[in-house]
Amino acid sequence: MAAHHTKDKGDLGTAKAHADLVDKGYTVLFPATEHAAFDLVAYRAGAFHRVQVKYRSSRTGSISVQFRSVWADRNGTHMKPSDKSEVDVVCIYCPETDDCYYLRPVDYRQSVTLRVTPSRNGQQRGVLPAARFRTFPVA
Repeated sequence: MAAHHTKDKGDLGTAKAHADLVDKGYTVLFPATEHAAFDLVAYRAGAFHRVQVKYRSSRTGSISVQFRSVWADRNGTHMKPSDKSEVDVVCIYCPETDDCYYLRPVDYRQSVTLRVTPSRNGQQRGVLPAARFRTFPVA
């Protein structure tokens, strides 16, 4: 796969999430600002779900997401924990599998790691297989 600029990766992840959600029967709405905590809203059966999309490449057979914001300005690089009350669902798009994985951030602490391929040592305990996260979580 060709190298992508960070913004291009985010746009690709959002486009893939949009297509996947439409395929799952959701109507997808987009905020009129880039400053919202979420990237899109999935609507179905009278319920709205704020979705934040993350583009993550598989490294050593897994994909990880840390629930924080990172940005840089003239004063340096800054990190702030995500406010999980502002997002209902995180969608992780993985280009190696070309799939979207969905989870509720309130179900996890600071981060989550999903296994795309089985671990080499055969570990099962504490492992979250990515395939289990293909369905959209509805509380």
